[in-house]
Amino acid sequence: MASIAFIGLGIMGSPMAVHLQNAGHDVAGYNRSPEKTAPLVEAGGRAASSVADAVSGADVVAIMVPDSPDVEAVLTGDDGVLANAKPGALVVDFSSIRPDVSVALAQQAKDAGLRIVDAPVSGGEPGAINAALSIMVGGTPEDFEAAKPFLDVVGKTVVHVGPNGSGQTVKAANQLIVAANIQALAEAVVFLEAYGVDTDAAIEVLGGGLAGSAVLNQKARKMLDRDFGPGFRIELHHKDLGIVTAAAREAGVVAPLGGLVAQLMASARANGDGGLDHSGLFRGVERLSGRDGS
Repeated sequence: MASIAFIGLGIMGSPMAVHLQNAGHDVAGYNRSPEKTAPLVEAGGRAASSVADAVSGADVVAIMVPDSPDVEAVLTGDDGVLANAKPGALVVDFSSIRPDVSVALAQQAKDAGLRIVDAPVSGGEPGAINAALSIMVGGTPEDFEAAKPFLDVVGKTVVHVGPNGSGQTVKAANQLIVAANIQALAEAVVFLEAYGVDTDAAIEVLGGGLAGSAVLNQKARKMLDRDFGPGFRIELHHKDLGIVTAAAREAGVVAPLGGLVAQLMASARANGDGGLDHSGLFRGVERLSGRDGS
């Protein structure tokens, strides 16, 4: 059993930290909003007072924060991981950030005597709660093998996809596919409702054919019920699509659908929906269609 520091106990990080604690590890969690440590403490973990407090003596440091600057601050700040973790500690960055930033931070971590993998996840809040996340891992084969026992606690599909930064590249591709699927589903539901069909029956039969998908299974009911409580917020998916479009341009790759869904996600955010679940793209389709059913 290992001593684990878990930095970032939000919608995703909190259940992941609890799973690690329940698996028998000794987890110290830190979050900028201290009340979010409560589930971990209830499971037997410890609430740390700072990043430095959490990582002191830890064998593994897990990070799940929103964006590239947040990961940079956690790793490189005076109170951060590089200055306070013990030599040889394994850093597992579950955050979704820019691949180039991930590569640069990995080099800094290695220079500081730490091991590091980027391990962004897919599956949203249900995947985190059910320990069924898909985890795409970038790093050396040796560091991946060291991290895998911990990743297996919180994930169902854990795959090494290449060197440092590769996990973030695959996650960007994931976010493009998910956004396009959510947008298509939203348009389909608005279309079905406009014709007055039995939407429950329609979703059932669509789910059994080639149109079936994890997005349809998880997001159709949210759209039908107009229940957009966040499992993964629009503002975060907006950030991820910015990563996609910037990285595609840098690689000379044309991603026309990616550009379109990035703009639709930006529109949703600009219209005040940033705090909603990304299935809230449905509201944008309704706005464009002149249908006020939200």
